[in-house]
Amino acid sequence: MNGARHRTRPAVTVLRRHLAPRTLRGRLSLVALTTATMLMLVLTIAFNAVADHRLQHQADDELRTRAAAVATTIDTSGTTVRVLETSHDELLDTNVWIYAGGQLLEKPPNAGPVTRVADALAARGGHPCLTTDVDGPLRLCSQPVPGGSTGATVVTALDLSPYRSSADTLLWGSLALDFVMLACTYVLTRLAVGRALRPVRTMTDQATQWSAVASDERFGSMRHPAELARLGTSLDAILDRIRTLLRHERQLTGELSHELRTPLSRIIAELDWWRTRPRTDDQTRTTHQVIADAAESMRVICDTLLDDARGGTLTAPGTAEVLPALRRLIQLQDVPDHLTITTEGRHVAAGVPPALLERIVGPLLANACRYAHARITVHAYHTSDGVRVEVIDDGPGVPPPFAAHLFEPGRRADPGDGHAGAGLGLPLARRLARSADGEVTYDPGHTPGARFTVSLPAG
Repeated sequence: MNGARHRTRPAVTVLRRHLAPRTLRGRLSLVALTTATMLMLVLTIAFNAVADHRLQHQADDELRTRAAAVATTIDTSGTTVRVLETSHDELLDTNVWIYAGGQLLEKPPNAGPVTRVADALAARGGHPCLTTDVDGPLRLCSQPVPGGSTGATVVTALDLSPYRSSADTLLWGSLALDFVMLACTYVLTRLAVGRALRPVRTMTDQATQWSAVASDERFGSMRHPAELARLGTSLDAILDRIRTLLRHERQLTGELSHELRTPLSRIIAELDWWRTRPRTDDQTRTTHQVIADAAESMRVICDTLLDDARGGTLTAPGTAEVLPALRRLIQLQDVPDHLTITTEGRHVAAGVPPALLERIVGPLLANACRYAHARITVHAYHTSDGVRVEVIDDGPGVPPPFAAHLFEPGRRADPGDGHAGAGLGLPLARRLARSADGEVTYDPGHTPGARFTVSLPAG
């Protein structure tokens, strides 16, 4: 028995799942229909109960009226009860029993078994009424005749078929009305819920479209009901976080590609040079050292940028000797043969790690190597509030209209100038400097060429 019971429960659960609507509109419509059905059922039962009671009350009123009319034809003034003859006896005698004490004086013709019911009702005394189905539905009421001492009683009967027919008509009418009301409730609920959920479908389609085209549209800018407006605000916040993460991911990917390009080029150049013809052991060791240094530089670049992306330890305490770090950075740069790079300054220490200093100055130096005509000067010196590193070149400088967009990611003054670059180096340098409480600025008044200044805390 227990096994059969456990097998039946999953079957009922599966059947319930298959029969349950799969859409929110269907479920809400089913809930509304079920609630309306229960309410209409209660109202129908109450209405028909009141109607039956009212019809029975009308039948009792009619029976008592007839009993009062019959009582006017009964003489109880003497020692015996006498029934007076009137011109409408045939109407008054219909379904009427007259008793004197316990003796039946008059009864309707062909009363049959109903007389026994009337006898029992008259014997009870008072004003009782009852319903019987002898020879059809009948309602009988007993009423004593006032006056006299013989105890005359009149019992009247009424055929309830018309009343029951009216009750049945009311029942079927109310059921038909219930069906119409439930059908209207279901249809109107589906229409109302569908209309209410239409903005949700629109928001879903918009979210799909926006995710496909990387749109900057927002749900909060549209007119929605209060509940959907709050949902739109929450979705906007989620979209903003997703867009920020994607933007940071693209930025990190571009910056890694930008910074790794130089050491990777050195590795490729050294390998190509080494494979062109046989080399001595000293030359091979030198090539290996250059490749190792470039690989180490790539590792440091990855660690530095990943720490910045994770909000890690870029601003951790550290001290870098500026001039040795700059000389090392110059050695790692792919400097064209026609350029001369000089470093100026005394013993200067910056309050940042050496790897971070190289990542800040590196893009400025690479930018100068790209545009300088013959000379680049890197100048490091102390100030009252920290350390300055200036990177000065004798190139064409930055066009004045573009100076305001110089540090915007992905922007270049002239993408077709024949120089490689993605417009990410200068924004990266400024962002890393600011992470160490520093700054990178451009001097638009310096001519000819360009001058970039890195401000860092002193070590």
